[in-house]
Amino acid sequence: MRLGAACLAFVTLSGCQATNQLADDFARERAKGVVNTVVADRFPGVNAAPVTDCIIDAASAREIVSIAGASVTGVTPEVAQEIVGIAQRPEAVQCIAENSLTLLGG
Repeated sequence: MRLGAACLAFVTLSGCQATNQLADDFARERAKGVVNTVVADRFPGVNAAPVTDCIIDAASAREIVSIAGASVTGVTPEVAQEIVGIAQRPEAVQCIAENSLTLLGG
């Protein structure tokens, strides 16, 4: 009886974790689209994809959800400023610099 209950709890928990991962992945993809647009608008001619990845990686889960919401409501100046603020964090700056060197063959 206990083993059955434990197995049921494990399966339920695993299902929740899988659902959470899908939701996280969905939010990250939506946020990437928004960030990519802002980066391309603010820095024309720059390959936005690697910069976008650095910004997303430096963002908190709450920020990702907030930015992802802009994919539905539209990018406001506040959302754009939030993205720029994340891009200025040390971990984002370092990531962007490292990716820029890689893109330049360094």
